Amino acid sequence: MDIPKVNYTGKIKEVAVGKGDKKITVGGETMYPFHLFEGQMEHPPRIAMEVYDAPPEDWAAAALEPFQDVVNDPVAWAKKCVSAYGAEMVCLQLASTDPNGMNRPSEEAAAIAKKVSEAIDVPLIVWGCANDEKDADTLRRVAELCADKNLVIGPVAEKNYKQIGAGAIAYKHTLVASTPIDVNLAKQLNVLLGNLGVPDGQILVDPTTGGLGYGIEYTYSVMERDRMAALTQQDERLQFPIVCNLAKEVWKTKEAKLSQADAPNLGDPKKRGILMEAVTASILLMAGANILIMRHPEAIQLVKGMIGDLLKA
Repeated sequence: MDIPKVNYTGKIKEVAVGKGDKKITVGGETMYPFHLFEGQMEHPPRIAMEVYDAPPEDWAAAALEPFQDVVNDPVAWAKKCVSAYGAEMVCLQLASTDPNGMNRPSEEAAAIAKKVSEAIDVPLIVWGCANDEKDADTLRRVAELCADKNLVIGPVAEKNYKQIGAGAIAYKHTLVASTPIDVNLAKQLNVLLGNLGVPDGQILVDPTTGGLGYGIEYTYSVMERDRMAALTQQDERLQFPIVCNLAKEVWKTKEAKLSQADAPNLGDPKKRGILMEAVTASILLMAGANILIMRHPEAIQLVKGMIGDLLKA
C-alpha cells in the first residue's frame, strides 16, 4: 500500500544556541513532526532542565526530591542537572523577580544568570517572571552581563520586545517570542521582531501551554495550525522553532500535588506527577515542539526514550 504523502513547500528555520562544543541547533525540519517518511528532521527535539533562582515554596514532594540538596544555590543546581542528569540544556527561571512575589532587583537576578552561565558549558535559557515591565529591565541586564554567550532569553512580549530585542541584537542572544495561544498574535510578534532588526536565526517561538487536562488540546491545535502554515503555506513569519515551557504548568496542578492520603484513588503521587509531565511533553512533541522545558529527571528520561524510538521508526 502506498502511504499518502503531503507536499511540503516550507522549512522550519534553523537556530543555533549556546557556544563551543555543546552548541545546539534546533529546527530545520521539512515535514510535520516525526513524519520521517515525508521529509527530513536533521535536528532532534531537545530538553532543557529547569533551575530556579530561589528555593521553590510550593513544589510537589516528588518534584523537589531530586534537587533538595541544591535548591538554595542555582549554580549548584544547574551543575547537578548537567553532571548528574546529563542535561543538554538548562533553563534558569527568574521567578524571584516577580513584583507580586519576592520582587528581587533586576541587577541581582542578572548577576545570578551570569554565574549560572559561567558554571555550565551547555546552552542556557534565561526565563523571566512574565511581568512585561520587570522582564524588560531584567532581561536587558542579563543580555548585557552575558554578552556573546548566545543565551536564549524570554519571554518576549509585544509590550517589551523593543527593549529586550535591542539587547539581543547588541549582545547576540536568541529571543523567545511569547504570545497567548494564538497563531495570528504569534505571527504579529515575529513580524515586529523582524522589523526591529532581530535576525531570523535569533528567534524562537513560545505559543504558551497548559498542562495535561488544563487546556493542552487548545495549545496542540494552535501549534498544529502554526506548523501547517509554516510548512504547507510558506508563511515565513511562522517558520521558527517552538519552545514549550511546560514543567511549571504541569506541576502546579492539584493532581500533581495531591498526596496519597488526599487522593487514594489517583495512585502513587510520584508516578502520577512524572507521568503527567511526560505525557504533556509527548503531546507537545507531536504538535511540533523543538525545545521542551522539563523538571523531573525520570519524566525527561521517558521523553528522551520516546524521541529516540520515533527517530528510529
